[in-house]
Amino acid sequence: MEEERPDATQLLEETAHGRREAADRLMLLVYDELRALAHRHLGREGPEHTLQTTALVHEAYLRLVDQRRVVWQGRTHFFAIGAQALRRTLVDHARGRLREKRGGDRVRLELKDDIALAKGRSEDVLAVDEALERLEGLDPRQARIVEMRFFGQLDVGEVAEVLGVSRRTVEADWTAAKAWLRRELLRDEES
Repeated sequence: MEEERPDATQLLEETAHGRREAADRLMLLVYDELRALAHRHLGREGPEHTLQTTALVHEAYLRLVDQRRVVWQGRTHFFAIGAQALRRTLVDHARGRLREKRGGDRVRLELKDDIALAKGRSEDVLAVDEALERLEGLDPRQARIVEMRFFGQLDVGEVAEVLGVSRRTVEADWTAAKAWLRRELLRDEES
């Protein structure tokens, strides 16, 4: 007889109420997907990068299950919030590395159409984070879309579902946000 798979939303709600066993079951349910996301992000880093995939997954997961004010709306919503947790973890790690280098030369991101980071340039995470913070001041929805698409690897339909807008709106905002980020990062590079 096939074992019934637990519902992520139910486990999230139980975890939010402090049920440790639910958090453990949730981790088993989402671990492979979180690991794949983390592996993709860390695959862009050079061999000198000290953060391992497992450590990134665990740190991001701890940030996720520690959310007390989130009303979980399902698996996609979990991975949208997961995008924020991955972003924060990568940014914190990059900041720590820069502090270790005493603020060494930061090289700006070379933004490609899909907003991919150049391999071996973890400092680029900070450049994207700073630009996203500026974008958030101008258009919070566009900033969330970039965060979910870039850090969370959510597709347009999943982002539309989380934000409660149409796919067409997400596509338009994604196009505008990529163009804005490209200009902003190039401007920063020239300064």
